[in-house]
Amino acid sequence: MLFSPLTLGELELPNRLVMAPLTRVRAGSDGVPNDIMVEHYRQRASLGLIVSEGTFPAFEGQSYPGQPGLVTAEQVAGWKKVTDAVHADGGRIFAQVMHGGRVSHPDITGGRELVAPSALAIDGDVRTPQGKKPYPVPHALTTDELPAVIQEFVTASRNAIDAGFDGVELHSANGYLLHEFLDASSNVRTDSYGGSPENRARFVIETVHAVVEALGANRVGIRISPEHQVQGIGETEVDEVQATYATLVDTIAPLNLAYLSVLHAETSGELVKDLKSRFNGPYLLNSGFGEITTREEAMSLVEDGYADAVVVGRPAIANPDLARRWRESLPLNEPDPTTFYGEGAKGYTDYPFYAN
Repeated sequence: MLFSPLTLGELELPNRLVMAPLTRVRAGSDGVPNDIMVEHYRQRASLGLIVSEGTFPAFEGQSYPGQPGLVTAEQVAGWKKVTDAVHADGGRIFAQVMHGGRVSHPDITGGRELVAPSALAIDGDVRTPQGKKPYPVPHALTTDELPAVIQEFVTASRNAIDAGFDGVELHSANGYLLHEFLDASSNVRTDSYGGSPENRARFVIETVHAVVEALGANRVGIRISPEHQVQGIGETEVDEVQATYATLVDTIAPLNLAYLSVLHAETSGELVKDLKSRFNGPYLLNSGFGEITTREEAMSLVEDGYADAVVVGRPAIANPDLARRWRESLPLNEPDPTTFYGEGAKGYTDYPFYAN
């Protein structure tokens, strides 16, 4: 079943392997996708669906030097070269729209102040072009400022369609802005956007609705990572987490989104199964941040009904022809973690296809 077709929105995927959104920071200081990125994505067109690395919808939402954006005309034109190449090789590609929130530094955002649901800094250091520095305290968005941030998501999503993407994935996972609203430890607001599961889910729900209204539900997916303790997230209160994500999924399910993508270490756990039943639509699973998904695990997730498709990261980094290799039980290239981030082709476009 892993190698059978699947319908997501208006797309017909030839297989159920989805390339995870993978931060690779190859876009340079201007955030414009370049020729090496065109080649990287083109090489992986045989996967059922490619989800791009996180793209920032506003300059204050940029989390990493070298991260690409969907803000300027030059960035949109750069992505158009990527999507044209993927489509020319028969592929399908969604853009992940990712506002970094407090996961950044003014040295990365061009001096712009970081924004978050609450004025709470992440404990730790961030890598900036000037070296490691402590995470700064972000500006707590006022209620009046929230519609403008939602509009940034909408504009970036429209830009993604103009750039030739087949749709967008809203990044509500891994400690970035949307996830920060969902988490009770990063969102200590006392207005209608904090203090209860319903309130913490409100901003994400409003963002999803706005992007769906602009693009159509068949072009919109969302990624979540409940209980994922990363980048300052502290979702440890089980009842609160379950209530928050149940509210989110129950509210967006009637929209008939293209898919819900869930990152969780326990892919057969009760929370993951509960969210699948609540969503009642195309359900994508990723077995854990930093974990390598095996062929056997991916096949069983689909065959046992836990997921409609499987999101894979490191195997797709090292094997541009992963769909073929797994389908034919061929040996794999091993990923080199020392080249995940940085510049140039090494570890990016130089992994070989299987030799016939």
